[in-house]
Amino acid sequence: MMVDLSAFSEEKFDPKKWINGAVQQRHPQDPVEKHLVDLEMRLQMVSEEIAASLEEQSSAALLRVPRASRDVLRLRDEALSLRSSVANILLFLKKAEGSSAESIATLAKVDTVKQRMEAAYETLQDAAGLTQLSSTVEDVFASGDLPRAADTLANMRHCLTAVGEVAEFANIRKQLEVLEDRLDSMVQPRLTDSLNNRKVNVAQEMRGILIRIGRFKSLESYYTKVHLKTIKKLWEEFDLRQQSSKLANEKNEVERASSFNSQSNMQTMSFARWLPSFYDELLLYLEQEWKWCMLAFPEDYRTLVPKLLIEAMSSVGSSFVSRVNLATGDVVPETKALAKGILDILSGDLPKGVKIQTKHLEALIELHNITGSFARNIQHLFSDSDLHVLLDTLKTVYLPYETFKQRYGQMERGVLSAGISSLDLRGVSTRIIGVQGVELSETVRRMEESIPQVILLLEAATERCISFTGGSEADELILALDDVTLQYISTLQGNLKSLRAVCGVDVVAETIGGKKETGADRKDGASHARKVDFMSNEEEWSFVQGALQILTVADCLTSRTSVFEASLRSTLARLSTNLSFSVYGSSLDQNQSHVDNDDGSGNLSTAGKASLDVAALRLVDVPEKARKLFNLLEQSKDPRFHALPLASQRVAAFAEAVNELVYDVLILKVRQHFSDLSRLPIWSSVEEPSAFPVPSFSAYPQSYVTNVGEYLLTLPQQLEPLAEGISNSDANAEEAQFFATEWMFKVAEGATALYIEQLRGIHKITDRGAQQLSVDIEYLSNVLSALSMPIPPVLSTFHTCFSTPTDQLKDLVKSDSGNQLDLPTANLVCKMRGVRLD
Repeated sequence: MMVDLSAFSEEKFDPKKWINGAVQQRHPQDPVEKHLVDLEMRLQMVSEEIAASLEEQSSAALLRVPRASRDVLRLRDEALSLRSSVANILLFLKKAEGSSAESIATLAKVDTVKQRMEAAYETLQDAAGLTQLSSTVEDVFASGDLPRAADTLANMRHCLTAVGEVAEFANIRKQLEVLEDRLDSMVQPRLTDSLNNRKVNVAQEMRGILIRIGRFKSLESYYTKVHLKTIKKLWEEFDLRQQSSKLANEKNEVERASSFNSQSNMQTMSFARWLPSFYDELLLYLEQEWKWCMLAFPEDYRTLVPKLLIEAMSSVGSSFVSRVNLATGDVVPETKALAKGILDILSGDLPKGVKIQTKHLEALIELHNITGSFARNIQHLFSDSDLHVLLDTLKTVYLPYETFKQRYGQMERGVLSAGISSLDLRGVSTRIIGVQGVELSETVRRMEESIPQVILLLEAATERCISFTGGSEADELILALDDVTLQYISTLQGNLKSLRAVCGVDVVAETIGGKKETGADRKDGASHARKVDFMSNEEEWSFVQGALQILTVADCLTSRTSVFEASLRSTLARLSTNLSFSVYGSSLDQNQSHVDNDDGSGNLSTAGKASLDVAALRLVDVPEKARKLFNLLEQSKDPRFHALPLASQRVAAFAEAVNELVYDVLILKVRQHFSDLSRLPIWSSVEEPSAFPVPSFSAYPQSYVTNVGEYLLTLPQQLEPLAEGISNSDANAEEAQFFATEWMFKVAEGATALYIEQLRGIHKITDRGAQQLSVDIEYLSNVLSALSMPIPPVLSTFHTCFSTPTDQLKDLVKSDSGNQLDLPTANLVCKMRGVRLD
């Protein structure tokens, strides 16, 4: 049996556990006592072996200690000796360094002198060569060898650069400039001929001459000059067609007048129809030049052809703007007859009746889209060009529209204002009794139908902004939308005022003594009432129904504007992402193009290609405008942001005014019947003597309160149609029920408040008047209970105190102590009935 001693070295060694484990390893037939005896014997033998080995190794270690001590002393002596040797070497090196530094300094001075002497020698050689070249340059020019002349002038330029500003060579410097111009002029006809006749070898040779003398600009100029004529002919073709059509029409007019021919005039081609063909021909021409220049000028074709397009578009820029302006005017007969366009309308040069219309802006956007297609083709064709070259080219292509984009906000305001003005938003103008209810309903219908039309106008404006400016004028769009929405809501509010007058809540009424008062002049609100005697009950309810319909106008306006504002915020957030990538992506590619391209050519990267849209082209060079726009777009991501801040406030104010009007109309009949209630003569009447026992008061409520009660009980039936209109589905049924109940409670609470106010205005009441008033109050309380309205404690106190006999009233008030009665009201009733409580 082997004994494993590794377990004894563990920190958590457990003797009992180890013994139990050793016992479990025995053979089942071996007795436990024998196994333990064997285990003990083996452990004892192992321990003896360990002790013997330890003693032996300890003795050997003691023998090695003296020898190790001697080795340590020897190593220490050697280290001291080595340190001394190193110190001597360092001292020697310091001495050598001092002497070598002086030698090196001397050698550096000698080398400087040598370099100056070599430079002087080269300068003298250049000066001598410059003099020689100056004297022989005329012979070179006379030989007609242009490449040799270019080399000579290049050498002269090199020599002048080496000599520097020396007065003796000033004349040669002037002579060199003259000679370079002379050589430039000699190259021009040959280069022009090679460009016209597609002579690749000659063109390359002439290009090399111009590059040799540093005249690359001349190459660009000659190349542009040759091909610009062809492009201008393409552009002038439109005027030629117009003149041809005009002459043909005049000729037809003459022939028709002489022969009575009914042949119609030839229609002239519009600029919008002609522009795509011009772009197609121009693109084809540029593609051919691009391919030819790749052969003739492989180093410069990425610059030459874009430069040609830039010069061409710049040369026709003013004419392009004029044609676009006239093309926008041709779509509307009024401006077409005047031969004017959008810019003329915005400048105010046209009659006041001529206003900018949606068709004007749509025509402008159509032309812009045509140019956008051409720009995308140019971007694809010039994709190998440097980014800043491509940017400049595309900006030049879009340049004719910049004048219009800078005035986009003004244009959009004009279009939207015209759209708002075209809506039928007439207020109530009929003043004939009997038809005002119909006019009220028609006016509300026109208001409600105008809301979705206005939202469509606003949505169309947003689409136009993105289509025309790519969102770069989003800030101007928001201002225009806000202003026009305010204009629309102001019109609705004007209609609301006319509705108030028709409904009778703002009409001026005649009062006693012939003095006119408004609703603000009288506390009881009687002046707000129409004369009930002059209209039927059916017309009265028609006013109520018309007023209730206004609530749908306010609800529709609030919900539609809220949805549009959320959609506009979403559009602005999307623009924020797109424009940030476009503008900053283009700027990054433009600044870091040498990093993005391994060949060092500065070609457009993939990110730059994707980001070159119309907005990026406008914003990349105007960081201040871009910063303000991005701040606005970043704010739009906040849920609390109002895209139409002023309009949102005005919508809320309009909804509040509508609620106020509806309430005034619904409470109007109550005001009429409760008018002068506190001054009714029955309150001060006394009991008349009679020979028969009759009641001292009427057992029935008076007409003023029964009319109000009947009105309140009928009002839910009037609210049902409007609630059904709101509840178009089962999902809104609960909302409609809440709506009807809410307004019913408002009117009932208002009627109760008016009634209590009139009761408090009674100065003195007799017992007979008190008995009658208690019947009236009881009837109104029953009506309120039928409408599931709680009875106010003040009204209950009035009923209790008026129904109580005068001799018992004091005891009632004293015994209640505020448990059931409203004490201020009870004290007021006591004062009315002449009961003293003290």
